[in-house]
Amino acid sequence: MPNLLPHLPADLILAQLARSPGNEVKSGKFDSPESSAALVANGFGRFLEHPADLPPLPGVPMGAVQEVELAAEMRFPWAGGRHPWLDVAIGTATTLVGVEATRYEPFRPSRASGFAEVHDRPVWGDQMGRHIRLMHDLVAGRVVFQALDAVQLVKDALALRTRAEKRALGAVLVYLYAEPTVWAKSGKPVDRAGIALHRRELAQFAGLVRGDQVAFVALSWADLLADWARKPGLLPHVEALRAAFGDLGQPSFTPSDRRT
Repeated sequence: MPNLLPHLPADLILAQLARSPGNEVKSGKFDSPESSAALVANGFGRFLEHPADLPPLPGVPMGAVQEVELAAEMRFPWAGGRHPWLDVAIGTATTLVGVEATRYEPFRPSRASGFAEVHDRPVWGDQMGRHIRLMHDLVAGRVVFQALDAVQLVKDALALRTRAEKRALGAVLVYLYAEPTVWAKSGKPVDRAGIALHRRELAQFAGLVRGDQVAFVALSWADLLADWARKPGLLPHVEALRAAFGDLGQPSFTPSDRRT
């Protein structure tokens, strides 16, 4: 059985993960101690059968949760080609929330990626101009990110906008990240300079796309779990996640900072 906590609906989680072309489970990557996919599946798999148990994500205007989906394909507004897969899609009566999750990825050597799937088509409406401008700047090399995969985030936002438009919903792209102190495999420290760079680039990206139709929210795993831990019904789930996945960083607030 893959790396899933015993209190989770394993069959349902695996069925949803199997839709993704990444093949994380079959390839064995899912069972790596540094797997981001395993962290996401275990974290949000708790809510597949009981989506109303998922509180609104901290800092995200979304309302009561009606639906939670793992490995959600967000299609561009055309047939054929490759389309983004978000780690989690969360639906409410007013908002579609897409979650792009990372764990150790920002601190590994980056792989070049481009916009071959997107193209410069006039299909994004007049409220995604900042994302389109950033796309052109990334292609031209006028803006460069080293730790943050800004190309993927722009693609995610454009595809998320497409599904939200079809459902007449608002859209929020959540970037869920960790700041572990050590590498799970080797036990060696994660470069603190790399963590600081990642934070700076997150702030830069957020500033560049602020005001577009798809809102962007950066949220740390530490803050998310601290928020969940304040709910008595979710505390055992949080404790199991922390025991299984170790240090994900320090929350930016204490439990007394937020109301229940």
